[in-house]
Amino acid sequence: MTKKKGRGPSRDELLQAADRRVEPVVAPGLRVLFCGINPGLYTAWAGHHFARPGNRFWPALHRSGFTPRLLDPSEQDRLLALGLGITNVVDRASATAAELSEAELAVGGQQLVTFVRRWRPAYLAVLGVTAYRAAFDQPKAVVGPQPGGLGDTAVWVLPNPSGLNAHWTPTGLAEVFAELRAEVDRRLGPHRS
Repeated sequence: MTKKKGRGPSRDELLQAADRRVEPVVAPGLRVLFCGINPGLYTAWAGHHFARPGNRFWPALHRSGFTPRLLDPSEQDRLLALGLGITNVVDRASATAAELSEAELAVGGQQLVTFVRRWRPAYLAVLGVTAYRAAFDQPKAVVGPQPGGLGDTAVWVLPNPSGLNAHWTPTGLAEVFAELRAEVDRRLGPHRS
């Protein structure tokens, strides 16, 4: 399906995007694999992660220093050259993450563990503390580094960047993303493109 630049989806196009999958952006040797909860309908329609206007993922990446400029969701593959990738806990698209059951999140967490063990990023950054708690059976988890990890992969939880998450301002999001970036740079050295 070809999308016209500047035209958003119709209601019918959004509804047809339900249950679609958005392919991960992944490669061996990633510094950070960012992990959303699941694709929203707009993201599934567009075919790019965090594509909904108003989602604060791309601005937080840039403002925190992970990217040298603000990337458009259609440029998601440029993340690989920066040692970054994106996946989701649950693959299927839905109107809101609230449509996902705890069982679905738990199964998604198990699949994510297998995915991380296969690709072995240095860091896994799960975007959404509530989803992390359900997917990994960690009911007391908070934003920040998590104890243990997955093999050699350190695990961090970052806030959900959705515009619906009013608890976190754009500045606050950028600050916690920057804390992760500083830790990655401390442990792995600054990224060189």
